[in-house]
Amino acid sequence: MYVSGTDPRSDTFEELAMPLFDQLYNFAYWLTQNREETEDLVQETYAKALKGFSSFQPGTNFRAWMYRILRNTFLTSRTGLKATMTVSLDAEEGGPALASERETPETVLMERSDWQRVQTAIDDLPVAFREILLLCELEEMSYREIAETLSVPVGTVMSRLSRARRMLAERLRR
Repeated sequence: MYVSGTDPRSDTFEELAMPLFDQLYNFAYWLTQNREETEDLVQETYAKALKGFSSFQPGTNFRAWMYRILRNTFLTSRTGLKATMTVSLDAEEGGPALASERETPETVLMERSDWQRVQTAIDDLPVAFREILLLCELEEMSYREIAETLSVPVGTVMSRLSRARRMLAERLRR
């Protein structure tokens, strides 16, 4: 007797994929830095995943499988190809403001400035380092999950993550 959710084959695509939507959308937005392209990327990711769901191996990491599809779709898109060849030097404006307990115009300005500096520094990282940093820090994936998602060895994940953190720190010091 199987309880729903205990046998991976009994889970439907919707049951597995829909809880990941917000996480995939956020990751896609960090990669594309454009709302329309993000929506297209996520839609194409879900379409490809649904079409290929029969090839998903039950018992393996569905989350990593979905992120891999999203990443590969991004890298083969016009935006992804441009991003892997160049590094954006444009700062994104209008980023979210961070809340504070005692907001004054000065604290709001400082917090927005700090957030924009961090966001710009992350945006300036080459895609290979940006995606590792985002998967680890924002999506809270383990090294093993990141390695599965990116189809690289765990050692490469650790090396790239270390380099990404170092590059980010250098950019923030400037």
